Amino acid sequence: MKEQAKRVLKIEADAVAALIDRVDERFVQAVTLILNCKGRVVVTGMGKSGLIGKKISATLASTGTPALFLHPAEGIHGDLGMVTRGDTVIALSNSGETEENFEDASVSQTARHQIIALTGNPESTLAKNSDVVIDVGVTEEACPLGLAPTASTTATLAMGDALAVVLLDQRGFKQEDFACFHPGGTLGKKLLLRVRDLMHSGDAGAPGLRGTLIKDAIYEISSKKMA
Repeated sequence: MKEQAKRVLKIEADAVAALIDRVDERFVQAVTLILNCKGRVVVTGMGKSGLIGKKISATLASTGTPALFLHPAEGIHGDLGMVTRGDTVIALSNSGETEENFEDASVSQTARHQIIALTGNPESTLAKNSDVVIDVGVTEEACPLGLAPTASTTATLAMGDALAVVLLDQRGFKQEDFACFHPGGTLGKKLLLRVRDLMHSGDAGAPGLRGTLIKDAIYEISSKKMA
């Protein structure tokens, strides 16, 4: 079991490492398209690609690039109305032949939306109908059957992170900006907590000794809930 797990991790690590040499002018073109986008980034993908797309759109949105996820099947049944003039589409498909993705891309192309494809097949129908194509193909899946999307989805996620981080840097996005988009949870507390948030003031202020007896000191500390 340990050897099988190590094999999976090795295959997925190699898949991500192989992307490094593919960061070329097409990647720069994709970043430029998004930076120049007057609307939002609409990420779309079916199945496991869709789940990866949701994470990519969430990462973009929290790092200064307005983004949303559009389910391609829902898209061709009315939700394409969510895509407005000035939006840029990022379409995810390992095969590049997913019917719903292609139909969404065709409609978006007709509406003159810029389309960025993240696909494992640069010669696919989706790629041919996109403005920029980023190759996220892998030599093998970690699944021993070669069927379940594993290394391919990991590679796509990593490339999505690369886009988000480069965009973050290009926009000059700061920690204070991130705090505005992520005020909740442990991370939000870490970003937003200031000295003034920890200080006690007014009636809840630091205890002051009102007497010389120990019982008076204990009462004062207890009344301010600092005991």
